[in-house]
Amino acid sequence: MARRSRSREIALQALYQRDQNKTMTEQDAISFLSRRLHDAELLELGKSLYLGTVQHLQEIDSQLTQVADNWSVERMAIVDRNVLRLGIYELNYVPGTPYKVVLDEAIELAKRYGSEESPAFVNGILDKIASVENVHS
Repeated sequence: MARRSRSREIALQALYQRDQNKTMTEQDAISFLSRRLHDAELLELGKSLYLGTVQHLQEIDSQLTQVADNWSVERMAIVDRNVLRLGIYELNYVPGTPYKVVLDEAIELAKRYGSEESPAFVNGILDKIASVENVHS
């Protein structure tokens, strides 16, 4: 697994935990990330992805609701919802990450942690968001 991919994976795990445990604090998440990401650069990336996604969660979920036809955010599988949140955060707020990298990474996370349908679902939603935001490059 590529180094940056590992940061995304652990950030996704923290987002999943947060989704399941509403009492999880920011410090709990940082402790979780720290226990799994021992390289300082990867830890910073993981924290940035997690904290950024949480900070912009309302805007991200609003955007997700607009493009996910016939799906409410709450009805989405937990893994899919959080893979999408992470991908949308990167598309919108991390301009240095190319669209194709965000898409590939999200699909790989969906394959690894989601259902059989997750990769196609994630691909379709992120592609719609990228089209709306005009971030294909």
